[in-house]
Amino acid sequence: MGTLILAALDAGVDEILLCIGGSATSDGGAGMLRALGARLLDACGDEVDPGARGLAELARIDLAAFDPRARAVRWRIACDVDNPLTGPRGAAAVFGPQKGASSEEVAVIDAGLDRLAAVLCEELDSVVGGAGAGAPSVEPLLNMPGLGAAGGLALGLVALCGAELVPGAELVSEAVGLPELLDHADLVMTGEGRLDAQSLDGKVVSSVLAAAAGRVPVVVVAGSVALTAAETRQAGLAAAFSIAQGPASLAELQTNCLELLTETSAQVCGLILPD
Repeated sequence: MGTLILAALDAGVDEILLCIGGSATSDGGAGMLRALGARLLDACGDEVDPGARGLAELARIDLAAFDPRARAVRWRIACDVDNPLTGPRGAAAVFGPQKGASSEEVAVIDAGLDRLAAVLCEELDSVVGGAGAGAPSVEPLLNMPGLGAAGGLALGLVALCGAELVPGAELVSEAVGLPELLDHADLVMTGEGRLDAQSLDGKVVSSVLAAAAGRVPVVVVAGSVALTAAETRQAGLAAAFSIAQGPASLAELQTNCLELLTETSAQVCGLILPD
């Protein structure tokens, strides 16, 4: 990611819109910060190991070589969840197990993210747009909705560059004029890879539900559906359907995705709009 940002800065951009979502890392963007020139050091002045595990040894961050252009551009970061950085709903606890992290590893990752946030606050005169003498409070970072997206990738950009977190679904909804389109809709169909409780936590499904505001039924077509019928209705959805027509691997669903989406959508429309 840091390499891509450098390429954008080299191209002379004055604004960067960074879209983040699924990530196989949970290092709070430490690798990206390194690519932009920051040095993450332990108490002896040596570089800490890469990844979240190395953050446990983090003592200070040397920003002498941090690329000044990264602070000069406007940052908007589109994220698909509203999870905070740490804690029971944080990046490690919620998304770590999905990527194979054990409970012990989740604890290590969570502590590393907490340490990175604390050291950033110690190094800065201002954090998240605030200013004041001495080390600013770490609480705004730890509690900021959405900062847990993509393994806390946006942490350093928010702290160092004043990046603004924007719900990605809302940003796209505004761009395509979804609220106005719904005024003339009889049915809304939206999609998700796997429909589960996280889908209702700031992702596209929850944004579409908010825009529909009960005016029009919303149906989800997904690769798999992990919500019960009662949970689906409680969430405000009219129904949810999986595109799988029988036992199938993820690879098979991906290969035949267009055909399966078309068939499932036709079935949905036939049920709700029989005419």
